Amino acid sequence: MTDRKAALVLGATGGIGGETAAALIRHGWRVVAMARNPVRPATKGTAPLAGVRWVQGDAMNAGDVRRAAEGVELIVHAVNPPGYRGWGRLVLPMIDNSIAAARAARARIVLPGTIYNYGADAFPDLREDSPQHAPTEKGRIRVELEHRLEEASRAGVPVLIVRFGDFFGPMPGNNWFSQGLVTPGRRIGAITRPGPKDIGHGWAYLPDAAETIARLLDRSNELEPFARFHFGGTWDADGKAMIHAITHALERPTMKVRALPWPLIGLAGLFNETARELYRMRYLWREPIRLDNRKLVAFLGEEPHTPLEEAVRTTLFHLGIS
Repeated sequence: MTDRKAALVLGATGGIGGETAAALIRHGWRVVAMARNPVRPATKGTAPLAGVRWVQGDAMNAGDVRRAAEGVELIVHAVNPPGYRGWGRLVLPMIDNSIAAARAARARIVLPGTIYNYGADAFPDLREDSPQHAPTEKGRIRVELEHRLEEASRAGVPVLIVRFGDFFGPMPGNNWFSQGLVTPGRRIGAITRPGPKDIGHGWAYLPDAAETIARLLDRSNELEPFARFHFGGTWDADGKAMIHAITHALERPTMKVRALPWPLIGLAGLFNETARELYRMRYLWREPIRLDNRKLVAFLGEEPHTPLEEAVRTTLFHLGIS
């Protein structure tokens, strides 16, 4: 027997799910991770996840989630449809399954939140109480997801939402850094810039994001039943700091920077769902959007922060980019 707290992580094969699993282990949790194919991630040999116990299951199957959650005090809901595909039919059923499992296990739900929930009326500084008038279908789905969590919290399921900007980090995942700016596993000839010049953008380094979640859970007895925090991360005020960090880490200061061909992505979206959904999210790059982290800092005393150049260097190394 062990007196360590137990957590179920859904989405541990992704970036924020995997990093959160690793952070929870560092903070003394026993971690169970559910995946459709648990053999592959369990034998990858990645040190941060060496202590994870993998079980087979599908987040779309309520019975699988409930069985995996037996005996846990926490469910990390970090699962998302890959490649922006199938949000309309997958996202809400998956959160309903996590809510039902949490209710049965008397567990807390943790959700890594996004900025998709917000529209222009909330920009540029996003607070926990900013209005959520999402301009896209994906954003409206995220708003409804969080509404269902708030309703569950009123019925006795405690909820923690920590909202982040665009992720980057050593664990692979669906994010703009590894799918837009650079290409993993190869020597890159140019950096792709999704936004216009001189527009600020917020980034969240995955290990810092996961450490923040773990620290908040260390003080779970002080959290509200429906607790929300915004993570500030790295604010790139003019869009140049991230590019400079990449070129500096690769020791290639004259590397070309090219604009993301949004019109071509829009055209490809006529035939491809991933491209279509990427194109619909382009508004998030057209103006500065910053997460206000004052509530988080007031609660924790500080926000975990790795210097940008160190974070980028580590990310590029683990993604096999040269």
